[in-house]
Amino acid sequence: MADNDVLGTAKDKMQKAEAALERELGTIRAGRANASLLNNVTVDYYGAPTPLNQIAAITIPEARVLLVKPYDKSALNDIEHGIYAANVGLTPANDGEEIRLVVPALTEERRQEIAKQVKATAEQGKVAVRNVRRDAMDTLKRGHKDGDYTDDEWHKLEDQVQKETDTAIKAVEQIASDKEKEILEG
Repeated sequence: MADNDVLGTAKDKMQKAEAALERELGTIRAGRANASLLNNVTVDYYGAPTPLNQIAAITIPEARVLLVKPYDKSALNDIEHGIYAANVGLTPANDGEEIRLVVPALTEERRQEIAKQVKATAEQGKVAVRNVRRDAMDTLKRGHKDGDYTDDEWHKLEDQVQKETDTAIKAVEQIASDKEKEILEG
């Protein structure tokens, strides 16, 4: 395997780990409305499970209110059932035209619990990055053993993988820090 392939693959996988962390943290309620809270909601729409964002417009008219306006009003009850089934922790209020979801304010104690959850999720992200690093290092080691790289090339490549890992770990920490700040400030 060419050295650029190993580095490129490692970098790509590390970026995917960062993106996965951002998606995961996006589903955590922070006491304010965020359309990503409804990312996991699927609706039984004409017999097919359909993501909510494909059959309704989701807007944020106020800081703590999500407004779900279906493109097809006949799907309103199905959307309401889908929100209940997804267990997002919000109670839908159906007025016959649209569904309002009010995000309750968080208590200080709940904010601390969620901050701990963010840290744990970030740690999983770091572990994913470290696993990518380990796999890349193993690939480089095999390549060196097979004679694909000289000692100097091998050490240079290992340094580059470590630099990518350090960059990815910093990015994960920044993502988690931003989310934690958002939660604690409310």
